[in-house]
Amino acid sequence: KQTFTSVDMEVGNRTILTEFILMCFSTDTRLQLILFGIFLLLYLVALSGNMILVILIRINSRLHTPMYFFIGNLSFLDFWYISVYTPKILVNCVSEDKRISLAGCAAQMFFACFLAYTECYLLAAMAYDHQVAICNPLLYSGTMSSSLCTGLVAGSYIGGFLNAIAHTANTFRLSFCGKNIIDHFFCDAPPLVKMSCTDTKVYEKVLLGVVGFTVLSSILVILISYFNIFLAIVRIRSATGRCKAFSTCASHLISVMLFYGSLLFMYSRPSSTYSLERDKVAALFYTVVNPLLNPLIYSVRNKDVKEAFRKAIQTIRPQG
Repeated sequence: KQTFTSVDMEVGNRTILTEFILMCFSTDTRLQLILFGIFLLLYLVALSGNMILVILIRINSRLHTPMYFFIGNLSFLDFWYISVYTPKILVNCVSEDKRISLAGCAAQMFFACFLAYTECYLLAAMAYDHQVAICNPLLYSGTMSSSLCTGLVAGSYIGGFLNAIAHTANTFRLSFCGKNIIDHFFCDAPPLVKMSCTDTKVYEKVLLGVVGFTVLSSILVILISYFNIFLAIVRIRSATGRCKAFSTCASHLISVMLFYGSLLFMYSRPSSTYSLERDKVAALFYTVVNPLLNPLIYSVRNKDVKEAFRKAIQTIRPQG
């Protein structure tokens, strides 16, 4: 508490802020230690889950298909995505010094946006991959060539990078003044806008345009792909064939709903409707929970992944 007071007096009363204080979830010391343990466990599980999936796809030849190529890249993204937020959360749970510099805040936002926007495009690319697999199974291998898959992933990264630059530059063009306390666990646009001492009308329009174009264009691709998939599934005569086709898409649909649902909830509303506690929960969902769930979503009901994992364990286990 003494740290908060001295920093607030030193920084909070300046005309232009150069650092912030992240308040995290609670000021109760015992609860902070409990949260530290919970977040550390979630972090380690998410890291290991995503990296195991990446390694399995890399070493098992049966998983060298376009679908698993995209899943591997999604896990690779989630591995780094959760690492943008969680280490700082862990530090803030056990340290009295909860400061983050303006440059550090900008860096956190840039990498978070880069990975989030990239995931938006990657999920759209995965929807197209599912469409080709179900609607044109005989042409699948030729259509989804390695060069096309690599191009779609590379395009996702480039799109994510450009959007992250626009998002971050637009945010940190604002001037921040007054209290330097961010009652949140990371640097995000809604709480920062509340601290701005400049007009944010243009900022909000640009932010809505950047987020809206990326998210809505990606969702449009996904909707078109799944409309075509639905038509193809309806034409399948056998119930077994329809179930198999639907199960192929189920994991991806769950990922899409979790990821886009939380993003739209966070960024599709004007700042006047900003609710701190509600948005903390939504932010926690897409920053920590979603990267944790994705490897489970793509492995628990996936026979190929479970078989690859079993073979990997047998290889590692000493013989005799």
